[in-house]
Amino acid sequence: MAMMMSLAMATWKAGEAVSENEVAQVGIENCFTVEEISDSVFQVMKGKSYKDNCTIPRGELRYVRVLHKNLRGETMVGELVCNKAITADLLDIFRKLYAASYPIERMVLIDNYNADDNPSMEANNSSAFNFRFVAGTKKLSNHSSGMAIDINPLYNPYVKQRADGTLYVSPEKGRMYADRSKAFDYKLYDGDLCVKLFKEHGFTWGGDWQSLKDYQHFEK
Repeated sequence: MAMMMSLAMATWKAGEAVSENEVAQVGIENCFTVEEISDSVFQVMKGKSYKDNCTIPRGELRYVRVLHKNLRGETMVGELVCNKAITADLLDIFRKLYAASYPIERMVLIDNYNADDNPSMEANNSSAFNFRFVAGTKKLSNHSSGMAIDINPLYNPYVKQRADGTLYVSPEKGRMYADRSKAFDYKLYDGDLCVKLFKEHGFTWGGDWQSLKDYQHFEK
């Protein structure tokens, strides 16, 4: 398993850029880390992504830090919380995406958006754990156990055709990206490197679903 976060990397703030020199000083091998949920991280999550009625033990979750590139080629610091069962998968996937300069715009804890999916998606924020129900149901989302992750969600929305033939799109600001015949930045598609890597690690991609499409979503 990956090393604990170095003291130098601990000073880096998720969502901000770091220089190649800073990465070189820390060592790229030390920039992809996993830890148990510390008290400081838990305080950020408590009452937000980790709600009072959360049924998954804190000990089942892990705090992951990675590097990722954005469209401008900047090296960004990313963070997420996931189930401990998929930490090795995510570290390997994000290492390979970073090495390929695959663009991910933003990756900070969804608690920065009060654990509200919509503003997080509108900010194109990639995230994983959030104890919540599937919209409009009493069924827990796979995000509730930390076994699902959404990548570049604004550009890869949830799309479902209603009975009257109209399209429900979430986030609504991603409606222009519901037409997957168009080419645009941050697009996930069959054969895309990100989709390929997640599938290789045994994840299901929401873009393959038949009754609806959730292009941002990967679950295991």
